[in-house]
Amino acid sequence: MGIYLDFNASAPIAPEVAAVMRPFLDSHFGNPSSGHWAGRPAREAVETARGEIASLLQCHADEVLLTSGGSEANNHAIKGTVLSASSPTPHLITTAVEHPSVIEPCRFVARFGARVTTVSVDRHGCVDPDDIRRAITPETVLISVMHANNEVGTIQPIAAIAGIAREHGILCHTDAAQSVAKIQTRVDELGVDLLSIAGHKLYAPKGIGALYVRRGVTLVPLIHGGGHEGGRRAGTECALLAAGLGAACRLAEMNPSGEALLALRTRFWAGLREAFGERVVLNGHPTERLPNTLSVAFPGQFGDDILARLDGVSASTGSACHTGIRTLSPVLAAMGTSTDVGLGTIRFSVGRTTTDAEIDQVVHQLEGYV
Repeated sequence: MGIYLDFNASAPIAPEVAAVMRPFLDSHFGNPSSGHWAGRPAREAVETARGEIASLLQCHADEVLLTSGGSEANNHAIKGTVLSASSPTPHLITTAVEHPSVIEPCRFVARFGARVTTVSVDRHGCVDPDDIRRAITPETVLISVMHANNEVGTIQPIAAIAGIAREHGILCHTDAAQSVAKIQTRVDELGVDLLSIAGHKLYAPKGIGALYVRRGVTLVPLIHGGGHEGGRRAGTECALLAAGLGAACRLAEMNPSGEALLALRTRFWAGLREAFGERVVLNGHPTERLPNTLSVAFPGQFGDDILARLDGVSASTGSACHTGIRTLSPVLAAMGTSTDVGLGTIRFSVGRTTTDAEIDQVVHQLEGYV
């Protein structure tokens, strides 16, 4: 088994989560919508999970809409808002560093008359709330800004942005796929109306997520059919996956890992600075950053070449390589990162199972190659 430092891509299913899911593989096979003995355990599991998600977010259980993951939640928030708008040309505001599951739905609704304003970010990847304010028009219906960036970890000033949205009677959505279970995501503190969760980022299985929808907010459903999820999303709920997400949220609430992750990240950065000095560059905000995320660059190098030489280490680069052509990631490009720095970027993201010894071993390997 190698060293896994790509928790922002996907986290393993926690043992506590797997244990909760096990009965739904072995015996609890009923349909949650069935009223008989076989369906009741499944229905109870779905509603228990909804309550556990709500507890982590500090919201009402009926404000939690189960989805297939973060991408569906983002799509539902954006498309559902636009389709619910009374204006024939609804206006959306987002940023240049969003996940594709926000960028692409915005592009999609633009094909049908919506207008989209993309706000720039500074060199740390942070958006200025005043830029959001200046982008507002009388037809603005939604502001969508991610809580924390998946590549560099920069945390956005969501509470300030949500306050601006509330002043103008505009809905505010945040993609919190990377931040849930790493930092606080209480919806009333953030002030958002919509918030997306991806299960596999917080030690739940893939294929499950949730969208927080504040009471009073109406979204047109993406999936039509039966009256599942309070009529908001048709399709039989998967008790197996829901139970997993609920257990992961309970684990995050009962056993928070933020301080331990920050200690690991701090150790990692200190080791790199000791080994390389000014030859290693930090990407993202120096302090307002996810506790587990370390995006670093080795100028003049290629991140994918470095990773290929690291024995058994799983991490990600800050660039894309297609048919031999290396390009900067859109996030680093939006931050104004130079090609020399950007192509040498590696994103390391630690998790609950990462150890000090693994961090030290990776630093040692990097010393031998870079």
